[in-house]
Amino acid sequence: MIVLRLINESFIFALQAIRVNKIRTLLSLLGITIGIFSVISVFTVFDSMERSIKSSIDSLGDNVLFIQKWPWSMGGSYPWWKYIKRPEPQLKEMEEIQRKSNTVEATTFMIGVNRVVKYESSSIEDAMILGVSHDYNKVMKFDLQEGRYFTPIESKSGKSVVIIGAEIADQLFENIDPIGRRLKIFGRKMEIIGITIREGENIFGDSNDDQLIIPINFARTIIDLKSTDNNIIVKAKPNVSNDEMRDELTGILRSLHKLKPSKEDDFAINETDIITKGFEGLFGVIAVVGWIIGGFSLLVGGFGIANIMFVSVKERTSQIGIQKSLGAKNYFILLQFLFEAIFLSLFGGMIGLLIILILVFIVNIQGMPLDLVLTQGNIILGLSVSGFIGLISGFIPAFNASKLNPVEAMRSTF
Repeated sequence: MIVLRLINESFIFALQAIRVNKIRTLLSLLGITIGIFSVISVFTVFDSMERSIKSSIDSLGDNVLFIQKWPWSMGGSYPWWKYIKRPEPQLKEMEEIQRKSNTVEATTFMIGVNRVVKYESSSIEDAMILGVSHDYNKVMKFDLQEGRYFTPIESKSGKSVVIIGAEIADQLFENIDPIGRRLKIFGRKMEIIGITIREGENIFGDSNDDQLIIPINFARTIIDLKSTDNNIIVKAKPNVSNDEMRDELTGILRSLHKLKPSKEDDFAINETDIITKGFEGLFGVIAVVGWIIGGFSLLVGGFGIANIMFVSVKERTSQIGIQKSLGAKNYFILLQFLFEAIFLSLFGGMIGLLIILILVFIVNIQGMPLDLVLTQGNIILGLSVSGFIGLISGFIPAFNASKLNPVEAMRSTF
């Protein structure tokens, strides 16, 4: 009961400090408000970015590996001259992987080229055309809003069929059902058999909505696959780790390429994990910068809280003396002022969080690509930091108050 009484009285005193000396108190709390705003706003933006980036990366699958000519890199030096002479992955290598691998559940071969796409008098310049083998929909995230996927016969024979993105459908077929209609790619007429579900842009500004997907066996009749950036994408079987699959694939590919044990790999096996780790390192650096920027404001705010509490102790010296003469223990006085300092600091922190919440709401209603979210974790962090600053800043004034001599305190006429 004593603790509840202490908390209640301290809360009332904190409210009185704000009500009686509004300008002085609010100015003193401004440092806490700015500090919490600086730190938590940085965390809010980058938590939102991290969530969006991970969502975009997860759409590629966390049990998927990409066999390519070029290794992925997230900063640092990149010895491109070591990789430029490497061969591009070939369809026959994918077929060998399918035949020899015990860890791979599904594989697909994929190329990407930009071409003009036409339908009657409408056209789209530099549209992204993906040529894929049949199991593309088993390896990559793939959903149709209308129509169907390629049949095995269409994929194998290289039939002139195409699946278009939602944005392509909107641009070329306004108010018309595209399914069954024919558009021109590579100067050839191709029948539309499906439309992918609308996804919108990811954090990197990319979108599957403006892509067209065709069978690789049709694409290879028009495009020289040796002149394109080729990808073999493999998906692991359930309960098979990426490391296990990588080791097996390395052995298969080295055998196919007839590499001696002393020779380096002439292929890259890439994983989305490298992108995630790269961004985690970047966010870690930015978080430190956010703490440094906000730390100066929090330091100023801490001095402001300490100043308020020293004045409060001075103004209530005689009251402290009366409390002590009536039997109040030192720890009671100490905790009373300590809780008051914590509450004042929390008020400053809550104002900072409220400003962030308002800005998050304003940004989100503007329809920005990045959805900002003030998470529960960041709210707790903001309030915890505020309370800690109040605890540190209020300790010395509270300790001085607890050590006052009751007789001398009652004689005070401040």
